[in-house]
Amino acid sequence: MNAARTSSFITTVSAIVLALGGIALLFASDELLPRLMPGTPASGTVLGQLISAGWLAMAWLNWNQRRMIVGGIYGRPTVLANFMLYLVSASSLGHPAMAGGASPLLLLLTVLFAALTLVYGALLLRGPFGADTPAGAGGS
Repeated sequence: MNAARTSSFITTVSAIVLALGGIALLFASDELLPRLMPGTPASGTVLGQLISAGWLAMAWLNWNQRRMIVGGIYGRPTVLANFMLYLVSASSLGHPAMAGGASPLLLLLTVLFAALTLVYGALLLRGPFGADTPAGAGGS
């Protein structure tokens, strides 16, 4: 897979993940937050909606960047923004996800965010995936 297709795949997946989570938190944070983290007060739904605003903004950014090569010096602001979003999200969710009785969905989100942190970290440090493949090698 070449750098353009790989970048498009990564940013599209990230946009979809963030858009689905953002829409869910925007319209159903009062249902989702207590299930993800038992003991969340009813007034915490506002925080869920604020998180959804950030996720939807990042989803829109990723969706607009989906046709661009990202990694290294290409699309650096987008890569940095995604890296920080996923790093902070995975770190913040990690402790509650490891606690006894945590929701399996919370653990899944933590693993997903950690994986995307690694992907965007690699893009930040090494450059676009597939850019180091010689021309004509590796398929179409």
